[in-house]
This record gives sequence, structure tokens and C-alpha cells, in this order.
Amino acid sequence: QVQLVESGGGLVQAGGSLRLSCVDFGRRDLLYAMTWFRQASGKEREFVAAISVRDFTHYADSVKGRFTISRDNAKRTVYLQMNSLKFEDTAVYYCARGWITNEDNSWGRGTQVTVSS
Repeated sequence: QVQLVESGGGLVQAGGSLRLSCVDFGRRDLLYAMTWFRQASGKEREFVAAISVRDFTHYADSVKGRFTISRDNAKRTVYLQMNSLKFEDTAVYYCARGWITNEDNSWGRGTQVTVSS
């Protein structure tokens, strides 16, 4: 059972910012890669950003320069700082264990991000 809990979503105007958090309640530590995905209504889930154990990061072209992924291993938490939000960033955001993949093959509830234009 996946025990990843996402939070921090909400309604924001275009150009605004949000910071998402993902806490892993299922492990004692966070010594593995983590990835953020998102799924807009009627669309497939897509990759957003990933961070390795050694803090190497990778971003989808659509968010590069606007989003920043980071981690706090002691808190078992991964963050996604989202700046300069656009209407097309509206989606449910999910985190997953793995590098640009979901190694658990199951998903938490996610957190809804809605950007008004």
C-alpha cells in the first residue's frame, strides 16, 4: 500500500506560486529517487520533475525554469516549488518513488492545483 501523501495544492491566479509537499509515511528514510507527475482532466498522467538520491534533477520541458524539485530526507519529504504558474499547469499532482517512473505502480490521492487565467 502506497503511503505517499501529497499536499499544498489550491487555487491560484496565473503568474502565482504554490509549493507542493509529498511525505513518505511508508519508509524510515527517503534514500531513493522521487518523481512528481500530474494529470489534467481528460489527459494522461505526465512526468513533471524528478530528483535523485544525490539531488540530480530533471524536468519536463513545459516546467523547466519555473518549477523546482527538492528533498528533505530527514523529513521524508519531497517538494515542488511552482512559480509563474500557467492555466495549463492545472492538474492533480502526484508523487512517486522512482526515477521518472512509479516503482510502486500505485498512486496516492494527489493534490489538486487549479490555475485561473
